Parts: sequence; structure tokens; C-alpha cells
Amino acid sequence: MSAMNEWIDSQVKSNDVVLFMKGTPDFPQCGFSGQVVQILDYLNVPYSGVNVLADPELRDGIKEYSSWPTIPQLYVKGEFIGGCDIIREMFQAGELQGMLAEKGVAAAA
Repeated sequence: MSAMNEWIDSQVKSNDVVLFMKGTPDFPQCGFSGQVVQILDYLNVPYSGVNVLADPELRDGIKEYSSWPTIPQLYVKGEFIGGCDIIREMFQAGELQGMLAEKGVAAAA
């Protein structure tokens, strides 16, 4: 495992909810990252945002880590949940809220 993979793994495992995104939660730099931030903020979910634009090695590393080709990527309790489309669909169906509750993550209903 590369040093970058170990760092990503530690972020995923040490934060209940972590979003690997383009930009920051306060200043998303792509529409897809912005949508996931809006959903998490709407649900009042505490999360850690990691800006993949800060480091090209991180940007490539997260795609390799998850075997998922796109950013953003949301992890909850160490598990990869998905990207923007999946998160949006889960949220609209009420599944995201249920999954967060199941995993013991505080969120608005």
C-alpha cells in the first residue's frame, strides 16, 4: 500500500463521514461536489471534506483506493457509499437518511 493509500485509508477510518471532493465544503469547485455538500448540510451531517484538487497524487489515489473513477466520493463509517448521482438518488428516496441512522450518524430526518 502506498503512503497516499495509507493516508486515504486513515481519513476514511478516522472520520465517521468523509467526502473526497473538488474544493472545500465552504467553497466547492465543481457542481457535483457542491450537490453532495448541499445534501450533507441540509441533513446537518457532521463530515470531513478533503480537497482532491490540493494534490494530484491524492486525486489519482482516491480513484484507485475506491476503484471508482469520479469525484466526489462519500464514505460513511469506513464504507464507500458512492458519488454524486448515487448520493442524490439515495437522498431523494430517503435511503441516505436511513443508512446514516443505521450506522449511528446523527442527521436531520
